[in-house]
Amino acid sequence: MKLFLFRICPMLILSMASCSKKPAALPVFTPIVQPPKVYSFDTNVAWGDEFNTNGAPDPNNWGYDVGGGGWGNNELEYYTNSTNNASITNGILTITAKKESLNGMNYTSARLVSKTPDMLYGRVEVKAKLPAGTGTWPAIWMLPNDYVYGGWPKSGELDIMEMVGYNPNVVYFTIHTELYNGAIGTQKGGNLTIPTASTDFHLYRVDWTPDAIKGYYDNGLVFTYANDGKGSPSWPYDQKFHLLMNIAVGGNWGGIKGVDDTAFPTTMQVDYVHYYKMITN
Repeated sequence: MKLFLFRICPMLILSMASCSKKPAALPVFTPIVQPPKVYSFDTNVAWGDEFNTNGAPDPNNWGYDVGGGGWGNNELEYYTNSTNNASITNGILTITAKKESLNGMNYTSARLVSKTPDMLYGRVEVKAKLPAGTGTWPAIWMLPNDYVYGGWPKSGELDIMEMVGYNPNVVYFTIHTELYNGAIGTQKGGNLTIPTASTDFHLYRVDWTPDAIKGYYDNGLVFTYANDGKGSPSWPYDQKFHLLMNIAVGGNWGGIKGVDDTAFPTTMQVDYVHYYKMITN
């Protein structure tokens, strides 16, 4: 028995010595934190028009919505694709609304539709001088190419600039979605009084990213609409859009105080249109 104990004790001593050592420290876990995405815009124009060729607008850049019937707003004009209503002279595109009868409507005008590389996010700038006169309703705006989320307003509308002639020089930037739209009086937007909106050229701009839509007039911020992350009812702006420019006559908003026929013909002049792609850093 003594011999056995003598032989086993060294083993116990070694075991105890081993157990007395502190376990090696585990490495500290450091989570990887992704930096927030920062969006900016290219300084090179990806698509645009300087309107440097006299005559009709470039058919490679522009098409037309043609017709009457009110356009869903009880408007009074018939939109044509004629140079009588849209033409270029000396570097300026002029959209003209006239008091004349055509196809059952009592006014004519033009509604140009961009033929762009599909716009999904980016910066759009339009330098324009607006028409005057009660009953006029000029607009620079955007609609979806494909109504992925359903008919208006479910797939969105983005109004970069609107003005109604009975409230001159007050210029509006507005968004319309399923939750927030003019049909139910929940539209969201901002406005600014520009005393020379109809006598001088001013810059109307939207910066559009996955996080927000921001409207600027003469590079001053007038409205921000943030993506709330709740999907298409409030943010259908993850699809491709295109640009429209027109003068409506009368309608549910423009015609609230009637139409002053002595204001016609009246024009919206456009110096240039620029589209810049978004850059993700």
